[in-house]
Amino acid sequence: MHQYLMAVHHDDTNAIPEGVDIQVVFAAVDRFNTKLKAAEALVFGGGLMPASAATVVDARGDEPLITDGPYLETREYLGGFWVIAADDLDAALAWAREASAACLAPVEVRPFQDEPA
Repeated sequence: MHQYLMAVHHDDTNAIPEGVDIQVVFAAVDRFNTKLKAAEALVFGGGLMPASAATVVDARGDEPLITDGPYLETREYLGGFWVIAADDLDAALAWAREASAACLAPVEVRPFQDEPA
């Protein structure tokens, strides 16, 4: 099994489409999470607060620099994520199709690096 990050992307104009009941989306995501758990594919996941709630720590210098707000200034932001276990990329993409339909947002799939032998 390999692990994959499924990242949910939103933009700052509207995370949930106009006219869509957020409770319906939450219920769809809950059903998807239940399916992931039943398949023993869920490693970890969660929704994130808006990018405006972020704090960036940069400790590359002598003193750490701590700034409020997101690291990147962009309209798009990471709204949530799942870490899943899947046999291969095709299986991860199948999960991502269901995830995108449940949360009504694009879902990016990225494999984790293999552990050194």
